[in-house]
Amino acid sequence: MNIRINIADDHPMVINGIKEMVSHYKHIEIVNTYQNGTDLMNGLKNSLPDVLLLDIQMPGQSGDELTPLILKAYPSVRILAITNFDNTLYVNNMLQNGALGYLLKNTDEQTLISAIETVFQNKQFLKPEMDEKLKEFRRQLKRQTSAKFSLTPREKQILQLIINECSSQEIAEQLNLSLRTVENYRLNLSLKLEVKNMAGLVRKAIMMGLVDK
Repeated sequence: MNIRINIADDHPMVINGIKEMVSHYKHIEIVNTYQNGTDLMNGLKNSLPDVLLLDIQMPGQSGDELTPLILKAYPSVRILAITNFDNTLYVNNMLQNGALGYLLKNTDEQTLISAIETVFQNKQFLKPEMDEKLKEFRRQLKRQTSAKFSLTPREKQILQLIINECSSQEIAEQLNLSLRTVENYRLNLSLKLEVKNMAGLVRKAIMMGLVDK
């Protein structure tokens, strides 16, 4: 097993610390390092890693903004978020955006190596205490969602079709509705879920457990 990794972090000390940690492991090779999102996206055009260690807070675009862009363009890349933020909301957002792992920068060497190896195998990595906090966060979010949002059966049906990437015209044909009626439903769903566009609607609906993925 040989794992090629990239590191994207705006702090040279963090990059050097990771380099030192992985230097003891012959099966892990650091190919490139980047200190901002622009350099990262340009670098990925020429060389793809197996695993990308991605800082959440960097100059320009943040890690949670970059993650879906990277995975859309390069779906083979496994992303492991590295951050100082021990915050369940950040964990949830990064995983919802496609990251496979979330690691705090104060982690020990063995945990870092384990996280890299786990994500390389296309499996999710969270430390047990963080995993439990995330599960509780999602339980609370689902309870809040159930109390706050009341969708009609038809709205749920249309929302599920939107999640399934059906166009308004396709939804109208499947449900025997007019195109205008479907568009009205889409607008009402956006208002109810307090989002600005369809991408936000899909993300929030999945995050809140309103539909099946």
